[in-house]
Amino acid sequence: MRQLLLFILIIIVGLTFITRLFYLQVYNSEAHNLFEDNAIRKVYDYPKRGFVYDRNGVLLVSNQPSYDVMIIPREVKPLDTLEFCSLLKIDKEQFIKIYNKSYHYSPRLPSVFVSHLSKEDYAALQEKMRKYEGFYIQKRSLRDYQTTIGANVLGYIAEATQYQIDNDPYYNMGDLVGKQGVELSYENELRGIKGIKFIQKDRFNRDIGPYKDGIYDTIPQQGKDITISIDAKLQEYGEKLMQNKHGGIVAIEPSTGEILSLISAPTYNPNLLVGRKRSKNFTRLYNDTLSRPLIDRGLLRMHEPGSPFKALVALVALQENAITPQTTVSCSGVYHYGRKGTMGCHCGGGRRDLVLGIAKSCNSYFANAFRKSIDMYPDASHSMDVWSNHMKSFGLGNFLGYDLAIGKKGNIPDGAYYDKWYPDFNWGATTIISNAIGQGEVLVTPIQLANVTAAIANKGFYFIPHIIKNIDGQTIDEKFTTKKQTTIDEKHFDPVIQGLFDVYNYGTAHFLQVPGIDICGKTGTAENFTIIDGKRTQLTDHSIFIAFAPKDNPKIAIAVFVENGYYGARWAGRIASLMIEKYLKGEVTLTQMEKLVLEKSLEEEYAKPYSGTPFTINK
Repeated sequence: MRQLLLFILIIIVGLTFITRLFYLQVYNSEAHNLFEDNAIRKVYDYPKRGFVYDRNGVLLVSNQPSYDVMIIPREVKPLDTLEFCSLLKIDKEQFIKIYNKSYHYSPRLPSVFVSHLSKEDYAALQEKMRKYEGFYIQKRSLRDYQTTIGANVLGYIAEATQYQIDNDPYYNMGDLVGKQGVELSYENELRGIKGIKFIQKDRFNRDIGPYKDGIYDTIPQQGKDITISIDAKLQEYGEKLMQNKHGGIVAIEPSTGEILSLISAPTYNPNLLVGRKRSKNFTRLYNDTLSRPLIDRGLLRMHEPGSPFKALVALVALQENAITPQTTVSCSGVYHYGRKGTMGCHCGGGRRDLVLGIAKSCNSYFANAFRKSIDMYPDASHSMDVWSNHMKSFGLGNFLGYDLAIGKKGNIPDGAYYDKWYPDFNWGATTIISNAIGQGEVLVTPIQLANVTAAIANKGFYFIPHIIKNIDGQTIDEKFTTKKQTTIDEKHFDPVIQGLFDVYNYGTAHFLQVPGIDICGKTGTAENFTIIDGKRTQLTDHSIFIAFAPKDNPKIAIAVFVENGYYGARWAGRIASLMIEKYLKGEVTLTQMEKLVLEKSLEEEYAKPYSGTPFTINK
């Protein structure tokens, strides 16, 4: 019996050893465990990022070769630090700092020591790399911007943050990842898939060739090319018109929701954020607190919409049967409300119906329309909820869901908003009458305003604005091809559109007509307040303009916002007309208007002292 137990014990021990050896020699040799083997060096083969084209096939972003010096800290041997630093064009303090950072990341895994060597620096270093154990050179691609425009749209690439490394196993220290714009939004499509080579080392830590003849090596898969909806020529022209001005322009194709141009001014050349000077240039751009070129004003600039909002006030009033297109108001130049409330009007006075009210931008007419809308129900809070829901159906008061990573919700107040604001006061329509002319608590971004314009052009529906047009080998998200219906019946849009058309015929933009193009538009002037020396101070008004064209079967809807640009038609209106003509005709015939806009600088306005930020609305 004891002999049998001894025999069984020997068999069990033998099987245990055999199983363990089998695991070590077979399963533990799989590629995913090779990362733990110190006798094997891992070399990543980085794929080329996908190219970026504009809607007409113009190449905007390609790639260029770059060389990184990699380090495996535990394999570093004593070296001539001064010589090595000289070759890398860094000092000893930087050497120590980078080494410690790399060692802290991982003593055994490779990480970037110095990135983006030039071809000349690479050639000089390559001859001497054998002297520096623990270091090697890795080739990868950098972005090569074939244009100087659209920095806010295209974005840039930079090293992955520690958070990204910790939360995405794809990234290692020193890997490049998309930042801002389409580089960020479509990072997964553009980045491709890294390849890897396993290099066997001998007991002297020298490379002796591919591990197992490279059976576990993988080749990189290039990123997908993408086509974005931007029209490069229109984008370039818009950026040119906005030189020496601050603001944003968003143009949308109403029938698809594709963004034709997304302009933020001031802007910068995207090539500044490529290569070894990227960090220095980024710091300079970031610290420019006056121009703020890194802020995308088309997506982030919240402001009161001004008179373009009157078109929505009219639509809601029509939908709620508060007015009809034939409803008239007699304007004396001042609208009286409440006990002592007054609202000035610059329409010229006289009797106004809906179309004439829009064309002449009559404050009295829309104050009356708003007041009747809120008075439709006995409870003002409920009325405000109804009004708010209509406004939100146009994409206001929330993120639109577009495919760029930044944005702001804006603000569309509802009943609860004012109940909280006036807890001990029986508020009503006259309390919040400024909303009627886009000067109340309503806040919008330029892209929201452009989307509203597209929805009006479409007579009640829109597609979520998006920057993507095509991804090589796959379809775009179906949410961008699905109609979003507003709560306003189609029949109510015709008189509003006629009013917008008459803005150009005989209204506030009559001098902005473009020969051969029927344009519908609306001027807007938004008050501009800030805090100076602790006091609420009014600065030069903002210039706002929305438009779409042609009137029938519209091809472009646009919103222009020029900070400190005076009244709506002065600069924003001119820019909108020029952009529309450029897009629809391919050329500009309004040369005198173009010359005026190009030569105008508002830099003196922006140099005026103020405290606070232009991205905060102070009330």
